Amino acid sequence: MHIAPPAIAGPFVHGGASIARDMRLVMLALLPATLFGLWQFGWPALLLFAITLATVVVTEALCLWLAGRPLRPFLGDGSALLTGWLLALSLPPWAPWWIGVIGGVIAILIAKQVFGGIGQNPFNPAMVARVALLIAFPVEMTSFVAPVPLGSDAAPGLGEALAIVQGGAPIDAYSGATTLGVVRTALDQGETLGGVLGASFAPLEAALGLHGGSLGETSALLLLLGGLGLILTRVIGWQIPAAMLGTLALLATVMHIHDPTQYPDATYHLLGGATMLGAFFIATDPTTSPVTMRGRLIFGAGCGLLIYVIRTWAGYPEGVAFAVLLMNACTPVIDHYVRPRIHGRDRRGRALIGAETLETRR
Repeated sequence: MHIAPPAIAGPFVHGGASIARDMRLVMLALLPATLFGLWQFGWPALLLFAITLATVVVTEALCLWLAGRPLRPFLGDGSALLTGWLLALSLPPWAPWWIGVIGGVIAILIAKQVFGGIGQNPFNPAMVARVALLIAFPVEMTSFVAPVPLGSDAAPGLGEALAIVQGGAPIDAYSGATTLGVVRTALDQGETLGGVLGASFAPLEAALGLHGGSLGETSALLLLLGGLGLILTRVIGWQIPAAMLGTLALLATVMHIHDPTQYPDATYHLLGGATMLGAFFIATDPTTSPVTMRGRLIFGAGCGLLIYVIRTWAGYPEGVAFAVLLMNACTPVIDHYVRPRIHGRDRRGRALIGAETLETRR
C-alpha cells in the first residue's frame, strides 16, 4: 500500500517562527528601499514591479494546481511573492513588461518548482531568472535611466508609463548608466580612475540612492538598515553579510593600495551596485546557503571574492547574481566538509575518550 507523504507539516507544537513570518519580515525590511526606488523611477517602475509580482503568484498557483498541492498554505507563506519582489528589484526599472513576465516564469517554474518547490531548489530563483534574462536579452537588461522622481516635472505620467512598459515609447531622453557600468567602460578605454569617479560616483549620493540603476541599486543605506533589522530579529544570521562585505572591502582596499589609478576603493564597491541587496537579502537565502556557522562564513567570503573578481576582470560590471549562483553550487560541498561537531565526538565523527570508555563498557 502506497502512502503519500503529507503535503504540509502536521499541527505539532512549535515556536512562533514560521516560513510565512520570516517572509513577511524580509518584505517589511525591503519595503523602505523599495518605496524609495519606486518614487525615484516613477510609474514605469511601479507597473513593472506589479507585473512581476503578479506573474510569480499566478505561476506558483498554476504549478501547485498541476501538482495537486493545496494552494492556500503554499501561496500564503509568501515565498513566491518574495521571489518576485527580489526579481523586480534586480531589473532595470523601465524594462518592458514582458521582461518581468518571462523572469517571473523562469524564477518559479524552472528555478523553483522543477526541483520540488520551496526548500528544494539548489539555486536562488530570483538570481537564476536575472542571469537568464541578462544572457537572453542583454539590451533590455542593460538599459537604465536616470532617476526622475514621481511628481517631478520630468517624470512620465501614467499614460506615458504604460507606453514605456509596453515598449512603444522611447526612453532616450531619460537614459543613463549605472555607476559600475560607467567606471568599468571608462577604465577599459584607458581613462584614469580619478577623473571617472569624480564625475560619476559620490559616496553620499550612492548611500542615499540618488543615481541610476535597478530598484535594488538605489539606497544602500535603507537596504543596510533593513538588513540589520533582519539580523536583530534573527531572521538571518550575521555570518554571510559580514563575510561577504568584509571580503569585498578587504580585496578592494588591497588592490586600491596596489594601484589607486585602476582599482576603486572599498567605498565604491560597498555602496555601488547591488552589494547591500545581495549581502542581506539574496545570499542569505536559507535554502541555498550552508547550514553551519563556519560554512556560512566560507559562503559569504566566496561571494565577496567572486563579486570583486567579476566586477574587476570579467565581462560584466556587476557580479552579485553570478557570485551567488556560483556559491549556491558550492553549498553541498561546503555542508559536506564543514559539519557541526556531534556531542561526544570530534569534528571527524570519532568518539571522544570518555565516549569510547562508555561504549566499551556497554
